[in-house]
Amino acid sequence: MKKIGGFVYPWGNGHFTRMMHLDKTIQDIMKDDVEMHYTSSGEIYQKLLQKFPQNKDRIHNIEMPTPIDGKKGPSITLSSLNFLLPVSGRPPLLSVVTKYLRKEGRLYNSQKFDLVINDGDVGSNAIAQRRNIKCIFITNQFRPKLWASRFYLYPGVIYVSKNIEKATKIIVADSPPPYTICEYNLNFPDKLKEKVVYAGHFSNGEIVHSKPKSDTEKLIENVDSFGYWMITGNKSTKKITLENYKTAFHSSEMTSERRIISHASADPSLDRVLGKDGKTYSISEALEKKIDWIQIDIGFLSEQEKDTVLNLCKYAVINGSHTAMGEILGGKAKPIIGIPVYDEHTNQIKWAQDKNLGILATTVKQTVKAVSLIHNDYNKYQENLSGFSRNYNTGGTKNTVKIISEMLEN
Repeated sequence: MKKIGGFVYPWGNGHFTRMMHLDKTIQDIMKDDVEMHYTSSGEIYQKLLQKFPQNKDRIHNIEMPTPIDGKKGPSITLSSLNFLLPVSGRPPLLSVVTKYLRKEGRLYNSQKFDLVINDGDVGSNAIAQRRNIKCIFITNQFRPKLWASRFYLYPGVIYVSKNIEKATKIIVADSPPPYTICEYNLNFPDKLKEKVVYAGHFSNGEIVHSKPKSDTEKLIENVDSFGYWMITGNKSTKKITLENYKTAFHSSEMTSERRIISHASADPSLDRVLGKDGKTYSISEALEKKIDWIQIDIGFLSEQEKDTVLNLCKYAVINGSHTAMGEILGGKAKPIIGIPVYDEHTNQIKWAQDKNLGILATTVKQTVKAVSLIHNDYNKYQENLSGFSRNYNTGGTKNTVKIISEMLEN
């Protein structure tokens, strides 16, 4: 029985989601051959405990260094100050880094991993290299182009890239070129290219609709057209995103534009329907009274409901996260309007725009205009998305498990 350590960076949900898709495939193919351990901190550590209640002894809590939340994503100023000083009740980042590397090193020593898989945790790459342990790093960026935050983040980008280089294999969770959504976030030097594998997207596969249709699904199934507006990120980012959406919806061009807003928050009090009559209803009431709706707010969509929404919507408004872009552009062949939070998002949305798969919008005015452009040029987007979707590689987890097996055998 081989022992594998999975190190999951706790900033956002993307690293966790990707690793859990990989874990499912590992269990399907290698269950009897490997023992999986996972390490993270904060909310992601709690999610790991919930995911593996029978194996809590294999879930390890080590605080990893993360940025400080700001009004829109990480606060560059506070995070920079926090490098040497305590900020917002958090100890200096330098001391956090020192303790985290020391604790991960002790975990390596006690568990004696045969292989480690790191998603976002670059420090673990360095520890694995020093101990001569084979290491896989999963990513969708390497020395990405920086925009507004170039000055502040460049040293961090160099630090991260130097540690990514220490991995035995670098797995890009995306389709091979020229269909690589994160292409503008990848700047690999020639010396690394033998290490790099474009494995494909870490898709969770096709959603099976095994449950009866919910009232939400029934309410949207017979309408002519609507947009899917997603709210994701930390608390402050969600707040600003919702404010921007509301401003957009009050513009004259949007008065008849149907939309579903997903708040990504398990709060049923957010669920409501705004009718074209200006009145607010519960979802069940709107369905029963056959309300002609203009807006549906949902706290949290189930996987089946989300799949139905994506199947029926005309376009999606997102922040540009890699996983969501893959699901929508590749899996559903729907155009996107991307409102970026990070430079990583900007690069990916810019790539989609250059391929005529979506539109980059950085202001409310641009967002409203983008909705009109998509409606006016919908056939063009459909044609381009059809070609992209045919080349959308969803075999990322299976291809990665094959690499894991080969590395363990060798």
